[in-house]
Amino acid sequence: MSNFIIHPTADVSPKAVIGDGTRIWHQAQVREGAQIGRNCIVGKDSYIDFDVKIGDNVKIQTGVQVYHGVTIENGVFLGPGVILTNDKNPRAINADGTLKADTDWEVGPIVVKFGAALGAGSIILPNVTVGRWALVGSGAVVTKDVPDYEIVVGNPARQIGYVGEAGYPLKQIEENGRSVWVCPKTDKRYEF
Repeated sequence: MSNFIIHPTADVSPKAVIGDGTRIWHQAQVREGAQIGRNCIVGKDSYIDFDVKIGDNVKIQTGVQVYHGVTIENGVFLGPGVILTNDKNPRAINADGTLKADTDWEVGPIVVKFGAALGAGSIILPNVTVGRWALVGSGAVVTKDVPDYEIVVGNPARQIGYVGEAGYPLKQIEENGRSVWVCPKTDKRYEF
């Protein structure tokens, strides 16, 4: 028997797999084949498309949209209103005016790696990987891969620094003749 909570107003497919300790809140929709790990939170009004894969300990805030082709690893944070898209060339119709069918387009996958955080209102375009512990600023539009530990902001998103596991921007210093990055919270050293 699974031990998870699904709010009565949520629409969760019986063909979705939900991990123990996960909570799915008001008006959220989880489609068939979606896999959500243990101890996750799926916030109010969020949409998880079919066959999406979500790891353990993932926090999905209110109004997040996660479309087919997305894989989210363990420990990821998705802020309010984040959108993870999947179609690089969206159209409702074909060139001849006929309505597009499921077979008339190609999924552009997205991977969000371990510990990454996507700020409120950020948009991740298809064929992108967001690296481990990376931080995407609120409102950013990510059009290309974000390497591990990078902070990106803007439209299109661009790097402005590095972030540590504690979530704080790192400070660059010279130490023993080399450049290192230091977390102001934990004092942990990083080299990039």
